[in-house]
Amino acid sequence: MRFDHFTIALSIRPPDAPRLDEQAAAAVQDAHLSHLAHLHEEGWLLAAGPLDHPRYRGLSIMNVEPDQARELKAQDAAMRAGVLSAVVIPWMVPGGAISFSPARFPRSMAEADGSA
Repeated sequence: MRFDHFTIALSIRPPDAPRLDEQAAAAVQDAHLSHLAHLHEEGWLLAAGPLDHPRYRGLSIMNVEPDQARELKAQDAAMRAGVLSAVVIPWMVPGGAISFSPARFPRSMAEADGSA
Protein backbone atom coordinates (compact mmCIF):
# COMPACT_ATOMS: atom_id res chain seq x y z
CA MET A 1 0.00 0.00 0.00
CA ARG A 2 1.18 3.51 -0.83
CA PHE A 3 1.06 6.19 1.86
CA ASP A 4 1.05 9.96 1.49
CA HIS A 5 3.33 11.75 3.95
CA PHE A 6 2.46 15.06 5.57
CA THR A 7 3.57 16.96 8.65
CA ILE A 8 1.15 18.15 11.30
CA ALA A 9 2.14 21.25 13.27
CA LEU A 10 0.15 21.98 16.41
CA SER A 11 0.33 25.56 17.65
CA ILE A 12 0.34 25.56 21.43
CA ARG A 13 -0.01 28.42 23.88
CA PRO A 14 2.91 27.97 26.31
CA PRO A 15 2.08 28.27 30.02
CA ASP A 16 4.54 31.18 30.26
CA ALA A 17 3.31 32.98 27.12
CA PRO A 18 3.70 36.75 27.45
CA ARG A 19 0.60 38.87 27.83
CA LEU A 20 0.50 41.43 25.05
CA ASP A 21 -1.51 44.61 25.03
CA GLU A 22 -4.32 44.79 22.48
CA GLN A 23 -2.30 46.64 19.85
CA ALA A 24 0.72 44.32 20.11
CA ALA A 25 -1.52 41.22 20.09
CA ALA A 26 -3.29 42.46 16.94
CA ALA A 27 0.04 43.13 15.21
CA VAL A 28 1.35 39.66 16.10
CA GLN A 29 -1.89 38.03 14.92
CA ASP A 30 -1.80 39.85 11.58
CA ALA A 31 1.85 38.88 11.08
CA HIS A 32 0.96 35.27 12.00
CA LEU A 33 -1.83 35.19 9.40
CA SER A 34 0.41 36.77 6.78
CA HIS A 35 3.05 34.14 7.45
CA LEU A 36 0.52 31.32 7.07
CA ALA A 37 -0.72 32.85 3.80
CA HIS A 38 2.87 33.01 2.53
CA LEU A 39 3.49 29.34 3.45
CA HIS A 40 0.29 28.38 1.63
CA GLU A 41 1.20 30.40 -1.48
CA GLU A 42 4.58 28.64 -1.59
CA GLY A 43 2.86 25.23 -1.44
CA TRP A 44 4.31 24.26 1.92
CA LEU A 45 1.08 24.69 3.89
CA LEU A 46 -1.92 22.71 2.65
CA ALA A 47 -4.48 23.58 5.33
CA ALA A 48 -4.53 25.44 8.64
CA GLY A 49 -6.99 26.80 11.11
CA PRO A 50 -7.66 27.62 14.73
CA LEU A 51 -8.63 25.08 17.38
CA ASP A 52 -11.22 25.86 20.05
CA HIS A 53 -9.08 24.84 23.01
CA PRO A 54 -7.38 26.91 25.73
CA ARG A 55 -3.90 25.50 25.08
CA TYR A 56 -4.00 23.93 21.59
CA ARG A 57 -4.59 27.00 19.43
CA GLY A 58 -4.13 25.86 15.84
CA LEU A 59 -3.40 23.00 13.47
CA SER A 60 -1.45 23.08 10.23
CA ILE A 61 -1.08 20.33 7.64
CA MET A 62 2.17 20.84 5.82
CA ASN A 63 3.63 19.38 2.64
CA VAL A 64 7.22 19.37 3.92
CA GLU A 65 9.43 17.16 6.07
CA PRO A 66 9.25 17.72 9.86
CA ASP A 67 12.63 19.52 10.06
CA GLN A 68 11.59 22.03 7.40
CA ALA A 69 8.20 22.47 9.10
CA ARG A 70 10.02 23.36 12.35
CA GLU A 71 12.17 25.91 10.50
CA LEU A 72 9.16 27.47 8.75
CA LYS A 73 7.12 27.62 11.96
CA ALA A 74 10.07 29.22 13.81
CA GLN A 75 9.82 32.17 11.37
CA ASP A 76 6.23 32.90 12.49
CA ALA A 77 5.87 36.16 14.47
CA ALA A 78 3.68 34.44 17.06
CA MET A 79 6.40 31.84 17.66
CA ARG A 80 9.14 34.50 17.81
CA ALA A 81 7.06 36.52 20.31
CA GLY A 82 6.62 33.45 22.52
CA VAL A 83 2.82 33.62 22.20
CA LEU A 84 2.80 30.21 20.49
CA SER A 85 5.11 27.24 20.24
CA ALA A 86 4.89 24.38 17.79
CA VAL A 87 4.81 20.62 18.11
CA VAL A 88 5.65 18.98 14.79
CA ILE A 89 4.48 15.44 14.05
CA PRO A 90 4.97 13.29 10.93
CA TRP A 91 1.66 11.95 9.60
CA MET A 92 0.90 9.24 7.05
CA VAL A 93 -2.43 8.42 5.43
CA PRO A 94 -3.31 5.86 2.77
CA GLY A 95 -2.42 7.28 -0.63
CA GLY A 96 -5.18 9.46 -2.05
CA ALA A 97 -7.27 9.45 1.14
CA ILE A 98 -6.93 13.22 1.48
CA SER A 99 -6.88 15.90 -1.17
CA PHE A 100 -6.56 19.64 -0.86
CA SER A 101 -8.23 22.23 -3.05
CA PRO A 102 -6.71 25.59 -3.91
CA ALA A 103 -7.72 28.20 -1.36
CA ARG A 104 -6.82 31.72 -0.38
CA PHE A 105 -5.59 32.36 3.16
CA PRO A 106 -6.26 35.76 4.79
CA ARG A 107 -3.25 37.96 5.52
CA SER A 108 -4.88 39.86 8.42
CA MET A 109 -7.79 39.75 10.86
CA ALA A 110 -9.49 42.54 8.88
CA GLU A 111 -9.30 40.39 5.77
CA ALA A 112 -10.48 37.30 7.68
CA ASP A 113 -13.58 39.02 9.08
CA GLY A 114 -14.38 40.81 5.82
CA SER A 115 -13.68 44.36 7.01
CA ALA A 116 -10.71 44.83 4.67
